[in-house]
Amino acid sequence: MKLASITFYPVKSTAGHEVAEAEVQPWGLAGDRRYLITDEHDKVLTARTEPRLLACVARLDGDALTLTGPHAGPLTVVPTAMLSVVNVGRTPVKLTDCGDAAAEWLSGLAGHPVRLKWLDDPTRRPVNPAYGRPEDRVSLADAYPLLLTTTASLARLNDWIAEGALERGEEPPAPLPMRRFRPNVEIGGVAEPFAEDHWKRVRIGEVDFRVTKGCDRCVLTTVDPDTYTKGKEPLRTLAKHRRWEGKVWFGINLIPDAPGRIAQGDPVIAL
Repeated sequence: MKLASITFYPVKSTAGHEVAEAEVQPWGLAGDRRYLITDEHDKVLTARTEPRLLACVARLDGDALTLTGPHAGPLTVVPTAMLSVVNVGRTPVKLTDCGDAAAEWLSGLAGHPVRLKWLDDPTRRPVNPAYGRPEDRVSLADAYPLLLTTTASLARLNDWIAEGALERGEEPPAPLPMRRFRPNVEIGGVAEPFAEDHWKRVRIGEVDFRVTKGCDRCVLTTVDPDTYTKGKEPLRTLAKHRRWEGKVWFGINLIPDAPGRIAQGDPVIAL
């Protein structure tokens, strides 16, 4: 098995982009999901309800964050010193506001007033204690530092989707791309689809990770990242083949044992 791709998302629920290598920090890939978008009342907004956010591409050059989108010219973000408490999941977290220019730029994209917030101190947010250790931390990702998927599992899922379409007398749709699932690391060369369900630990290059739990999937996977429209897949097919505990599952969540670097092509070993 090998590391097929690395993707990171500087701003939660905006477009991701691939990188050839990345630094793994205790709370996730360096720079991954350190920013998020809120409404005027500091409620977190995501592409689940605001699909247009996927039109924003955020890139980091050192500590400088630049936003690009279809509605305005590029903007380099300059955080302020103003802190506010935002509920990220079930955890209140102090975040730094990124100023009026970033708010105006993103509000133009979203079509209503929003603010950009920055997690200046990534040690503030603990991992769910039911699945992590007291010292484990996570950035602004949904729950855990990294999300892993496999090429083999996506291929099987796309086969199921095509089979379901034929059973309904429909034309099989184009295969879903992996970016629907927004993983940080995609693993190629896995012998069996969904083999990752049974992994307890995994080594990517020289970095060891603990597997916390499978990733239960939400409506965001049904949003086409190119058109920002919602459909029924993949949740309809996952509900048929991958449903238990009242949820549907695709991918696994990871916590790194220690910092390190990973790169495309690195060997991957399930421990």
